[in-house]
Amino acid sequence: MILKTFIIIIVIFALKWLWVAVSTMGHGSFEGEKTEILRRRNFLANKLITSPDGVLNEMPSGIGRQFQGEWAMYSCSMFTAALVNIGKLYPEEREKSIKQIERLIDIVMSPELREYDAARWGEDPLESWDSENSHMSYLSILSWMISGYKAIGGGDKYDDVYYQACSTLNWRMQNSPTLNLLTYPNEAVYIPDMLVTIVALSNYSRQCDGRYNPIIKEWINKAKIEWTDKETGLIKSFLSYDGSEMPAPVKGSYSALICYYLTFVDVDFAKEQYELLKKHFIQKNPMTGIREYNDRSCLVGMDIDSGPILFNLSPSGTAFAIGPATYFNDSDFRSHLLMTAEIGGSTIRGWNTNHYLLANLALVGEAITLAMRTSVPWFTE
Repeated sequence: MILKTFIIIIVIFALKWLWVAVSTMGHGSFEGEKTEILRRRNFLANKLITSPDGVLNEMPSGIGRQFQGEWAMYSCSMFTAALVNIGKLYPEEREKSIKQIERLIDIVMSPELREYDAARWGEDPLESWDSENSHMSYLSILSWMISGYKAIGGGDKYDDVYYQACSTLNWRMQNSPTLNLLTYPNEAVYIPDMLVTIVALSNYSRQCDGRYNPIIKEWINKAKIEWTDKETGLIKSFLSYDGSEMPAPVKGSYSALICYYLTFVDVDFAKEQYELLKKHFIQKNPMTGIREYNDRSCLVGMDIDSGPILFNLSPSGTAFAIGPATYFNDSDFRSHLLMTAEIGGSTIRGWNTNHYLLANLALVGEAITLAMRTSVPWFTE
């Protein structure tokens, strides 16, 4: 009986190894990965380019309406980033990307998708331009999506809301104690969320006369001097809104996402943070990835930001790290991260689609991974 069980386990591991080997063939170049990338795009398009309610219904109902809205926004924004990247990598796909991004922006601008932010602030983010309330999460994500639409040749359809959202974010930052905005009332400043604002303003400045460059430079300087963790040198994951000291951990998932967003704003700083991320959070056994905590072990656990932790690894942190690894052409590390994604996710193949099995539970993870593995510059200097 023991021998039979042992043989079954060996067979399962062998089959899994064979599956991973087949699924990761061609990894290492955008041309070699083209078919897989486009098939994953097709899967996400089938799931997300639908109705606003259809997008929300793709999010797990058990996480509650607010998190459904958040995950829907993140799914649409990360898929938009992937479509911009695809349009840059494969020029023949550009027109298709533009049309698909337009559909996604229309969905994100719907009342249904705005609800998650409106419910927390007590007012609609697109109908309260004169309000002092932040609405940072919604306005930043929307602006980032529009910047991507324009970066690959989209027209002026959204120029008015793009201008209004960025100018509103700018003056709200100017009127805040520390240049930071709140995602929701009475909570900490979540630096990855705040960085979407910086990315949106930076992209707008590249596209429209550099008007927000001074505030972007000021924010980055504060991040370098005032907001880095003394132990790791990484930007802190959380800050207090009023600038007071706030004891809080540096999280692997947050730091990896921060590295990705910084590639849009300050490439040299992004590279520095990426090297520090690898120094303090990388783990190579039993799989290569990013730890959620650098100050303690967590063999099995659950974190609202990283997802289920297994052998210390953060699923979100590992996925987000693929972005800067791709951007900086860190090919060996990227290949190992994609292999970890395959081991944990297990690719399912349809008629003209690919997706990780886990996408059936968390579609946002599929969108994030596609955006990260295609991460390329949106603008030429």
